[in-house]
Amino acid sequence: MKDENNFDAHKPAQIAVLVEAVGVTKARLPISQMFVLAILAGAFIGFGAAAYTAAMTGVDTSFGPSRVLGGVVFSLGLVLVVIGGAELFTGNALMVMAVVDRKITMSLLLRSWLIVYAGNLVGAAGLATAFGLSGLLDGQMSAAAVAIPEAKIALRPLEAFMRGALCNALVCLAIWLSFAARTAAGKILAIIWPVGAFVLLGLEHSVANMYFFPQGWFAGSAVTPGAALANLIWVTLGNVVGGAGGVALSYRFAYHGPSQS
Repeated sequence: MKDENNFDAHKPAQIAVLVEAVGVTKARLPISQMFVLAILAGAFIGFGAAAYTAAMTGVDTSFGPSRVLGGVVFSLGLVLVVIGGAELFTGNALMVMAVVDRKITMSLLLRSWLIVYAGNLVGAAGLATAFGLSGLLDGQMSAAAVAIPEAKIALRPLEAFMRGALCNALVCLAIWLSFAARTAAGKILAIIWPVGAFVLLGLEHSVANMYFFPQGWFAGSAVTPGAALANLIWVTLGNVVGGAGGVALSYRFAYHGPSQS
């Protein structure tokens, strides 16, 4: 019999079950497959970051309407990850739900995070290299490509950490909402608004920064590798706390209850 409610959104409790099941599947992927999918995700986020750079070319990046546009085009990256299928470190913070319910071990989680983080770096930096060799960063985009990483290293450690935490709360909420939708169009609409909001607010995404720093270097940025690494460390830690603690654990205890811990 045809399901008359096939297009109804999944309810939050159903989303919790789906997210946890997907987390188990992700943790058990073969290393080679996981790494390739992580490279793709890094490149996908890089495409969104490149589009954001182009959107910010020749405009005041602190002005609200321009940042709204930048956020919408940047959401391309997570749309490609979710609809196309890829492994993204920030989104995989939701896998913590499966650890708490003992569906996967902490070692499997950490293995997944490490491999995916490395793959994301390869994909994002590789795409930045491709754009650097394309000549696109020699023109008008160069000023924006230089300004973006310079603004990032100006952040104090606590600021970078908190912006990372707030950012990944929104990224993980975007992924959570995408599980509610049963169609590709619904998933895309669920992703655009949270991602657009984090860009508008000036929050920090570790995988996007894996693209922005190399892009800046190709455009002539004087940001040192040490300064870039320091930013990446604090933003990554914030991403983990905001995604795993702020979203994954909150929903896990809301819908699965503390009795199962």
